[in-house]
Amino acid sequence: MDVAFIIETIVKIVVILLIFSALAGLGTYFERKVLAFMQRRLGPMHVGPFGLLQVAADGIKLFTKEDIIPQNVVKPIFKIAPVITAATAFMASAAIPFWPQFTVFGYTVHPIVADINVGILYVLGVMAIGLYGPLLGGMASANKWSLISAARSAAIFISYEVISGLSLLAPLMMVGSLSLIDINNYQAGGIGNWIVWSQPVAFILFWIAAFAETGRTPFHLVANDHEIIDGFGTEYSGMRWGMFFIGEYANMFFISFVIAIIFLGGFGDGTIAGAIQLLLKVAFFFFFFLWTRAAWPDIRPDQLMWLCWKVLMPIAVINIVVTGIVMMF
Repeated sequence: MDVAFIIETIVKIVVILLIFSALAGLGTYFERKVLAFMQRRLGPMHVGPFGLLQVAADGIKLFTKEDIIPQNVVKPIFKIAPVITAATAFMASAAIPFWPQFTVFGYTVHPIVADINVGILYVLGVMAIGLYGPLLGGMASANKWSLISAARSAAIFISYEVISGLSLLAPLMMVGSLSLIDINNYQAGGIGNWIVWSQPVAFILFWIAAFAETGRTPFHLVANDHEIIDGFGTEYSGMRWGMFFIGEYANMFFISFVIAIIFLGGFGDGTIAGAIQLLLKVAFFFFFFLWTRAAWPDIRPDQLMWLCWKVLMPIAVINIVVTGIVMMF
């Protein structure tokens, strides 16, 4: 195997880990600021200019806080659960093209760890495995609130995963490929070629499912703070709790990239302007996650399952049938 390829792959993995771990911390800052603005508060202000160093302060607190393991927990599973959540979030990034290819000193860099031909299937599959973190953490915690959280995660998991898969079938039928690079290139002709114009129903369905996939309001049901304390994270402290936290925010960024690439043209034809547009699209979707938290209350688990099975799934199936009929003619 080419040595340069191995070095490039290792560098890309390290860069993704460092950048998105840092972005997870910055994401908490922006969330607190956005929520404060919408609720007529100031948010972080005292640690550093405009409270920017609050991110570093929170990081130091997580790294130095005592790692408490309660006496009655199932220790091996209790310890590995946060690792599953964080690891699967970053594993999902392997098939996501974050930037168009560019050349440095005559060497062409491809900002994707692995351009596999089933990229979107891999991303959704690995992100789905991440649910085992909260599930195992809740079941191993010897805490009734954590157990309720684990039961909720098992109950609602299949509901939104079905919608995620069905909503993507129609656009994938049009593209004829599961590679995110191919999906991006399919829309390279400009804004008029974006899949969102031909598949607005699929776009809305997948966007709704993304909120459940990332556990964000109004589908913040697995760790619903005002009902079950911190759910699966109730017994966790220090960096173990922080790994759950990093996994959640990393997933928000990664799913934002996926939505932008599949439905909104990605980085287009690969120019700098297209790359900047991709980052702006991702920033908008991330902001929308925060905006929704400030504007919407959480729903009940039975309401989520009712919405997925009785409303969204029939709409997704009808959309697939209509797409198939249109493609035939």
